[in-house]
Amino acid sequence: MNSTTHDYLARMQDFILSLGIQLEYRSLPQTTFLPGLDLGPNCIYIDQEKLLYPGDLLHEAGHLAVTTARQRAAIGSAELELPWPTDGEEIAAVLWSYAAALHLDIPLHIVFHDDGYKDDSAWLIENFSAGNYIGLPFLQWAGLCYDAEQAAVHQVQAFPVMQRWMRE
Repeated sequence: MNSTTHDYLARMQDFILSLGIQLEYRSLPQTTFLPGLDLGPNCIYIDQEKLLYPGDLLHEAGHLAVTTARQRAAIGSAELELPWPTDGEEIAAVLWSYAAALHLDIPLHIVFHDDGYKDDSAWLIENFSAGNYIGLPFLQWAGLCYDAEQAAVHQVQAFPVMQRWMRE
């Protein structure tokens, strides 16, 4: 990992910790969906030896952020209500990670790398950059941000500015 990527990773880690999401560094011997990352109750497990794409950390944080507090606490246990994440939560986590990348001034190709998002990374970047915010209704419904119309009503900035980063 080069020094610039390391700086981005440190910025992401600090941000995630500031949200109250714990980061636990441990060996992850099992194969995980995203190399070097796994989720637990209100935490992200990180295997620094296996982490291939640091930007995936923001996507995993997005999953925790768009999940209710009760569900976050149940991740990895029999109490987790399935299916999890729902399709709505999945697309909301993608859009949340876009907002987080902008907020942290991290290049979008770090988060939406070529080997991720079912080969739709370029498509996601293109759409989000054009203001086509797939998943915005869910984020707004969850109370995390506002579309342009609702932002005007509430006299706040519209998405991609977030009003809150974590769902209650």
